[in-house]
Amino acid sequence: MRNFTSLSVIIACSFLMFSINAASHTSKIKNENAEFENIFKFKSKFVLGTIDAASINNFYAKYPKLKKYQKDVEDLYKKKAYNTIWYDDKSVSEFGSLLYHKVNLLEEQGINAEMPYMDLVDAVFNENVSNKLPQIDTELLLSNMYVFYASNVYSGVDAETLKKIGWFLPTKTISYDRILDSLMGDPSRLNKDENLLFGQYYKLQDVLQRYRNIEKNGLWKKIDIDEANFKDLKPLDSGKVIQQIRERLFVVGDLKENSKSQYYDQEMMDAALKYKKRYGLKLNYTFTKEQIDQMNEPIGNRIRTIMLNMERCRWIPTKLAKADEYVMVNIPSFRLVYVKNGKYDLVSDVFVGTRMTETVIFSGNIDRIVFSPYWYVPASIIKNELKLKMAEDKNYLADHNMEWNGGNVRQKPGPDNSLGLVKFLFPNPNDIYLHDTPAKSLFEFEKRIFSHGCINVKDAKQLALEILKDNPDWPVDKINQAMSGEKETTCMLKNKIPIYIGYFTAWVSDDGEIGFYPDVYDRDQRLDKLLYADPVALK
Repeated sequence: MRNFTSLSVIIACSFLMFSINAASHTSKIKNENAEFENIFKFKSKFVLGTIDAASINNFYAKYPKLKKYQKDVEDLYKKKAYNTIWYDDKSVSEFGSLLYHKVNLLEEQGINAEMPYMDLVDAVFNENVSNKLPQIDTELLLSNMYVFYASNVYSGVDAETLKKIGWFLPTKTISYDRILDSLMGDPSRLNKDENLLFGQYYKLQDVLQRYRNIEKNGLWKKIDIDEANFKDLKPLDSGKVIQQIRERLFVVGDLKENSKSQYYDQEMMDAALKYKKRYGLKLNYTFTKEQIDQMNEPIGNRIRTIMLNMERCRWIPTKLAKADEYVMVNIPSFRLVYVKNGKYDLVSDVFVGTRMTETVIFSGNIDRIVFSPYWYVPASIIKNELKLKMAEDKNYLADHNMEWNGGNVRQKPGPDNSLGLVKFLFPNPNDIYLHDTPAKSLFEFEKRIFSHGCINVKDAKQLALEILKDNPDWPVDKINQAMSGEKETTCMLKNKIPIYIGYFTAWVSDDGEIGFYPDVYDRDQRLDKLLYADPVALK
């Protein structure tokens, strides 16, 4: 009221001056009126106090556990011209309340983290708390809450840490200022925004909720077997264990209805195939003891796996999934997909590097296809393997279609060449590439870690055909001739194709089916320790 009264007096005086000397001061009075209108508008807003570098420094001296967010908060206020962000008139804005609500639901985002001083934030939104913080403290505390939320949900582990844990795929950079403007302009984006998060993230989030409900309702029941006398379960078998497996298949969605029958019938056979496909197991109707043991792993393990892979999705730039054409290899699922115009043109099994020669997680651009290639044997293989074999058998090189070439060993083109009849090159310091293989029997194994690091593709020829099918210079007949094994022929691609070699132990298909895959390089274990060693202030 005091401000309003003061302004009223000023405005009244100006009108009095106008009545005395209107003709000579028309222009001047118009300017004064405009100025007074601006003053009125400014004064009618809630005035927080001074937000500047000094007040921000004072805040972090008072709340040192938030120090890690200082630079980002300072940048936020610089871009906002040091204006208040979280207040409308004299109260916290509706968006501030919405954000606080989302912070309290971080578990839904697969995040196990707690912001320091969260009890003080709780008090801000508790109407029963009378002893409120100074308003500038509240303002800056909410800005720290926003950076805490955005860094955990939209960014995840920082780029430098990702390099240390061997993740060399492209990572995204985020602007807290732009994200805040986006969210405040449309708060529904707090629930879902595929411009901020890779689409797979939201699919995993939905499955996370399903599995937590299964856990909450006690539906993940142990399957009881006689460890000493167990025999593989097959169609037409019967017993209580069949009934228990049937119930599990129903709970996880592989069976639409649960007849509670103890008989292994056709309906259960169909469900068994769905289950095994989701787990990357060999597709048959037999349930082994190892598979029952897998089913008996605590549901908490599955939930943790989903959370870890949601974290990996935070690292992926959203534009990658929107590319017109790309190849993606997922190491744990031993699978390659070739995407063109938003559709899966090809899905192929692969095998990857052993534990001693892990396939690296990185990206590149396929720039050429080499048909009937030579295989230039890496120096490490010559040193550790070939020299011993050549010492034992002087005809070893000739018997394996190999020859010396400028001090190196290479294998000549042909159907028995270790690279098969085609390879796909994307220049990289790791000397990793995709290639065919004569060892087709290795694709029969469930856990396919056999190579020295390169990716062996079961349907390599079909991949070449799909990539080149719109290229008039490379008709099918020419490709067949080039793959005859007679001489090496190179096709330079007109447009390079991005390739991403990733590591996801859980992945949701377009129809909502969750697949779980083996942690072949123990990367889940390492990420788990990194993320959950201390839930307080994860980021």
